[in-house]
Amino acid sequence: MPRAYIGLGSNLGDRERTIREGLAALDASGVTVVAVSTLVDTEPVGVVGQPRFLNAVAAVDTRLGARELLNVLLDVERRFGRRRDEAVPHGPRTLDLDLLLYGDAEIDEPGLHVPHPRMHERDFVLGPLAEVAPGLEVPGKGKVQTLRARLH
Repeated sequence: MPRAYIGLGSNLGDRERTIREGLAALDASGVTVVAVSTLVDTEPVGVVGQPRFLNAVAAVDTRLGARELLNVLLDVERRFGRRRDEAVPHGPRTLDLDLLLYGDAEIDEPGLHVPHPRMHERDFVLGPLAEVAPGLEVPGKGKVQTLRARLH
C-alpha cells in the first residue's frame, strides 16, 4: 500500500475546524490518515489581500491509485465549498488538498503532477512535511530537509 503525502490549507471560515473535518472526510473515503503535522499559520502566496492560511501535511496510506486519490481530494474540497477560479488560481479557499507525493512515483499527466511541481519552493509545505517524514526523499528533487535548508 503506497504512502502518500497530502498538503492541506484553509484561509476562509474556521480554518482549524475545516482542516480537521477535511482529514476526517479523507479517512472516510478509503484513505487512512497515519500522521498529521502541526498546523502552521502562513501568509498567502501569489495573491495578496486575502486572509492568512493554516497549512499542514498529512501522511496517508491508501489502496487507491494516484488519479483516484486526486479525485477523492477534489471531491472532499468540493464538499467543503471549494470553488476553483481559473482567473484567481491562488485565491481564497475553504479547503485546499494537494497531492504532494505518491510513494516514490513520478507522474506527469494532464491534471496530475507528482511530486507536486512547486512543493520544493514552499516552506509551508516542506516544514510540515519534514515534521511527519524527516528523512523523506522527494523523487527528482532530494531530501526534504535539504530542500527546506535551501529556502533559508
